[in-house]
Amino acid sequence: MDASSEISPPDGGEFREFLLFSEDFSGIRALVPHGFVTHFLCTDGAMSFLHRQTRYHVAPGDYAILPHPALAGDFAASDDFRALVMAIRPEFLSSIVIRSRYGVVGHLALLQNPVMRMRKAEFDRSMEDLARIRERLAEAEHRFHQEMIGHLLAAHILDLYHIHSRECSAEAVSPRTLQKLAAFLELLSQGAARRHRDLGWYAERLFVTPSYLSEICRRASGQGASCFIELYAAQEIARTLCNPALTITEAAEALGFSSVSYFSRFTTRCLGMSPKAFRQSKAE
Repeated sequence: MDASSEISPPDGGEFREFLLFSEDFSGIRALVPHGFVTHFLCTDGAMSFLHRQTRYHVAPGDYAILPHPALAGDFAASDDFRALVMAIRPEFLSSIVIRSRYGVVGHLALLQNPVMRMRKAEFDRSMEDLARIRERLAEAEHRFHQEMIGHLLAAHILDLYHIHSRECSAEAVSPRTLQKLAAFLELLSQGAARRHRDLGWYAERLFVTPSYLSEICRRASGQGASCFIELYAAQEIARTLCNPALTITEAAEALGFSSVSYFSRFTTRCLGMSPKAFRQSKAE
């Protein structure tokens, strides 16, 4: 089944198999089970949200990126809140080749703080970038449509790297370290944390020691490798719990937990609430 038959776009939104734009942020919740990476650029008003037990505030001119939207919740917005929202299928995002070492370091930093403060010129450029991508997205008859959109999106991402690097204080890392970090993130992005939550499992596959893997993550981001394993595991848990067809017991089994009680403890630590409470929060 293709994406257009699985997901109904929010009112006023345009849908393509790999990308969606909308001004209706509330409708983006429908995309949570599908794991769309969500960007939103605030133009008016204010809003806040919880992301893994930390509350973030968004004001006009701020750009937020939720690589794992299922982990975000408790959205609160002013009556005049307006934002341009872009949701991207992670598979399409992964297909875009950007030859920049900053991508790995920036991604690790973004996982910890999803909100960027923009200067006026940066905000204007981002609005222009998004308007251009949105305009060309409608040209579905273009023979090289996805490639064209991919290149436009890559240019926008490089602008975001430039803005984000201003605030990122990570240490310089060597090409070999970046290669290992990229391979680590690739394992996580492919869903390894769905069933593998032990640091040693990742270190073994990367042919390094657990302490070395933690050290290079800490050098690049300020956090050890276990922090990112837990974050991706939390995303897998959140996405699984968003499936109403599964009971809590079935969700625990699908994720490889040895018992429901252990699953409940791990979920409470990662998401700040029990599996049942998390489900209820998403149903509200």
